[in-house]
Amino acid sequence: MTRQTLHEGWTLRALPGPQVPAGIAGRAVPATVPGCVHTDLLAAGLIPDPFVDDNETALAWIGRTDWVYETTFDRRAGDDERVDLVCAGLDTVATLTLNGVEVGRTENMHRGHRFAVGALLRPGANTLTVRFDSAYRYAQGHRDALGDRPNAYPEPFQFIRKMACNFGWDWGPTLVTAGIWQEIGLHAWSTARLATVRPLVTVADGVGRVELHVEVERVAATPLTVRAAVAGAAVEAVVPAGERTAVATLTVRDPELWWPRGYGEQALHRLDVTLCAPDGRTLDAWSRRIGFRSVRLDTTPDAHGTPFALHVNDTPVFVRGINWIPDDPFPSRITRDRLAHRLGQAAGAGVNLLRVWGGGRYESEDFYDLADELGILVQQDFLFACAAYPEEEPFGTEVAAEATEQVTRLAGHPSLVLWTGNNENIWGWHDWDWQEPLAGRTWGRGYYLDLLPRIVRELDPTRPYWPGSPWSGSEELHPNDPAHGTMHIWDVWNTDDYTKYREYVPRFVAEFGYQAPAAYATLRRALTDEPLAPDSPGMAHHQKATDGDAKLQRGLDAHLPEPADFDDWHFLTQLNQARAIQLGVEHFRSHRDVCAGTIVWQLNDCWPVTSWSAIDGDGRRKPLWYALRRAYADRLLTVQPRDGGLALVAVNETGEPWRAPATVTRLTLAGEPRAKTAYPLDVPAYSAVVLALPADLAGPEEARRELLVAEAGDTAERALWFFAEDREVDWPAARFDTTVASGEDGQRVRVTARTVLRDLTLFPDRLDPSAEVDRALVTLLPGESATFTVRADTALDPVALTARPVLRCVNDIDAATRAVPAAATEGATA
Repeated sequence: MTRQTLHEGWTLRALPGPQVPAGIAGRAVPATVPGCVHTDLLAAGLIPDPFVDDNETALAWIGRTDWVYETTFDRRAGDDERVDLVCAGLDTVATLTLNGVEVGRTENMHRGHRFAVGALLRPGANTLTVRFDSAYRYAQGHRDALGDRPNAYPEPFQFIRKMACNFGWDWGPTLVTAGIWQEIGLHAWSTARLATVRPLVTVADGVGRVELHVEVERVAATPLTVRAAVAGAAVEAVVPAGERTAVATLTVRDPELWWPRGYGEQALHRLDVTLCAPDGRTLDAWSRRIGFRSVRLDTTPDAHGTPFALHVNDTPVFVRGINWIPDDPFPSRITRDRLAHRLGQAAGAGVNLLRVWGGGRYESEDFYDLADELGILVQQDFLFACAAYPEEEPFGTEVAAEATEQVTRLAGHPSLVLWTGNNENIWGWHDWDWQEPLAGRTWGRGYYLDLLPRIVRELDPTRPYWPGSPWSGSEELHPNDPAHGTMHIWDVWNTDDYTKYREYVPRFVAEFGYQAPAAYATLRRALTDEPLAPDSPGMAHHQKATDGDAKLQRGLDAHLPEPADFDDWHFLTQLNQARAIQLGVEHFRSHRDVCAGTIVWQLNDCWPVTSWSAIDGDGRRKPLWYALRRAYADRLLTVQPRDGGLALVAVNETGEPWRAPATVTRLTLAGEPRAKTAYPLDVPAYSAVVLALPADLAGPEEARRELLVAEAGDTAERALWFFAEDREVDWPAARFDTTVASGEDGQRVRVTARTVLRDLTLFPDRLDPSAEVDRALVTLLPGESATFTVRADTALDPVALTARPVLRCVNDIDAATRAVPAAATEGATA
């Protein structure tokens, strides 16, 4: 058995069409495989960077063009009985020709293909050609034949099995790709090969079981032996002559368990599978790390409705989640190192679950391997989003094939704990005025409630399936009912102030989000606007949400001072995003007896854009990331409205009781105490305690000049409650002292407050794009100090590092009272 990759020597050319620019028509350029048309044209210098300004618009012709990839290769000598051309991923409508003979056609980006080509291979040079027809022409053709169906955007993405967000989204560019986007090569083999290996892992009563399902493809009707070993257990199974499947069970007593991060270790065990001929020769081999763990959903009705509670190893897990979108429109640019950094950022923010959203892709082996290692749970959507999808052919067959392949491929990963049928499509059918234009045509219901659950049940009954996000557990209920199953909350962003989060006590929140622009260095890399302004041409083009800037302004008007310039607007919109999501998460966590989890929209971006992300398109952390780290901390202290008053809520998501002295103090902005209460805090493991605050704490004498400060033992972050919105608070002009000292870990910026400093934050990327800071959104009372560690490729100017627009707080907004640091020195003691 030999494998020969075919990743070298490729060229790319556009087939003639009136839309093809003159400098590209008829020209062959070097192509990188895996890759896509856009990345090859970029490498050849034939198109501008689509992420810069409005270049995206000028590149729309690419998705409407037919493209040809071609390479010549020498066949490796061998006497194998079978040679297959194996394509892990073709994007999307492809015709493959070997030495002038068509060998196959594909029309699904989300599955692999294998073609027998041994009879077509020649000694010496062989020519492989892959033609990609326009995704637009294909999708529009099927739309015309089957009848249009509603969706969220004026693009035909539901009429092709392709990454939907390639066609643009309210956070993404319209860059309709084509190309050989995953590995391609020749596989030569004899007798038989392993077609699929599907380990179903369960744990019960201290016994781990791997039920191993093996399917073989054969060219010889001989008996075969499957051998498997894991964690000291071994087993053999025979595939009788002429048959294609075998099931073998490995039993491991008291295995080291795999746990989500924060609940235990991530024990992984290598499972090795070999296929042997009658004479003992190894014909094929397969290996993967697996983890022993159980997973189930508790949806047993209770007094509050229908819960949606995830249990791993029979332990309830409060989900501290965030949604994941494709990290780049061009998947071949997403390396394992980039994924490791991004998932590390998620873990650093306290995230324990990533939901892979249904308008992107089934995530890669690298993604799932890293999630396995980090203990990050994964909810994988099947790929249907925000549209009515046709169920007629060829789509019914293609969906079944892709689902079968992906459920089988991902079965061994312990991090994968839930399959979801779609994103918002059942909700859309109910609430988005779809039913009349559909006029009885199919829209995807058969996928979500029949085909997909049947495939999961047959191929991987070890994992739960949920028909949609949101979904309330029954067609008898509205799909976005807060009292049942999962819900999405989007009225807050679209129409209401973010304090409305407190009106919901849902069972599980699978999406809610609030926008802010990207980091300043990211904007400056991507936009040539001079000057930058909220509505300058580049900023406007990189705001894809309907009325997005108006919604940002509505949020500012409700809470914060009027920005005097772009620098103020940038800081305040990022701050408002962080506050909105922190308020929502802390509220939902404070009701953990009813609500079993939150999944914030969204972790990442795929390009520089104003969006709901915590990490922007260049990988920089927005203030939201720091707010999430606090709101998702294992131990959370928060002040919440309760029953017409205020309460101190302590949430403990650890396996140990949380016992500490707690105090709540009502202070003036000058730091003068007005009232104080002490509590002996005693919070059992995985629970919350709610303590009503007395009237002398909950009722201020001067709402515009007072706040509450709650502290518990050595809790790193304290809880604050302001009685008035920032725009109404009598903020003093911000005054503070600073020192800057160099250390091995970077420059340490120490700020000592002379006045209250609200949400003190450093933006060092304004001085150096490589710079980042370890903390943000720190509120200091007079006399208090905080130290920020700044890391950059080169040392930053201490004066610039401690002044506007790098060092900001809310009470430096008024132009008449902008802060001036009293001192900024290099080499002082931090």
